[in-house]
Amino acid sequence: MRTIDLESLEIFRAVVQEGGIVRAANKLNRVQSNVTTRIKQLEERLGLQLFRRQGRSLVLSPEGELLLSYAQRLFRLADEAESELRTGKPMGVFRVGSLESTAGSRLAPILSRFHRLYPAVVVELVTGTTGALVQRVANFEIEAAFVSEPFTAPGLDTLKVFEEELVLITARDAAAVARAADLSGSTLIAFANGCSYRKRLEGWLGAAGVMPARTLEFGSYQAMIACVAAGTGFALVPRSLLIALKAASDVKQHEMPARVRRNHTHLVWNGAPSTALVRLRSLVAP
Repeated sequence: MRTIDLESLEIFRAVVQEGGIVRAANKLNRVQSNVTTRIKQLEERLGLQLFRRQGRSLVLSPEGELLLSYAQRLFRLADEAESELRTGKPMGVFRVGSLESTAGSRLAPILSRFHRLYPAVVVELVTGTTGALVQRVANFEIEAAFVSEPFTAPGLDTLKVFEEELVLITARDAAAVARAADLSGSTLIAFANGCSYRKRLEGWLGAAGVMPARTLEFGSYQAMIACVAAGTGFALVPRSLLIALKAASDVKQHEMPARVRRNHTHLVWNGAPSTALVRLRSLVAP
């Protein structure tokens, strides 16, 4: 049985990246008719429509999206195989995701050491919520990600790497918080839905029948902490992050119940790990 060749996938990827046949042909130094024919042959082989026309542009169909995720993985493996055979060391681009808190408090020394050991690897770090990062790993958009409990990752491999202590923070002049009811009517400050810390805090509040007066969503911990310090509301953050940002004295910290306070960060990945990921795992394994 003949399999899809990498050249066809390269043409397919170029059409996706360039947004059309003409620009893809120019990039690949091919005539337009050749690119069109190769895409049609690929669709005929698969029995699927990979693109849909939207105005003057081509957009991927759901089946095209799936093929692109596998194509990205195949190109990464091909590049890795060549570099491994030539040098015995990891090379190329290594895309990793992380929670912003983990990137700010944990990864700097680890990635610095990784760079010293493997200078031929270009690490591309992207941040996001646990939910978004797990989805990107599942889609092969990034190779691995540091995510936090609680999360579900069917089909993904996981490695527990860091233990975190989560603390509730309020303004320094706020009253002590001994139970969830003490926060009734206050404003929750958090990342968007998909944030595992937010999910844990909302679960604790919900179990006590407490609803925040409103929720303000931010895109960075610096903004969240500044907002809390100004007296706007409360948030749940890793204690290690407060230390890393030198913000521990800006807010009041309240100890949470053990089921909320104790938390772990995991490294998740999809399928056989690349050489670069194997090396990273050795640096973060407990």
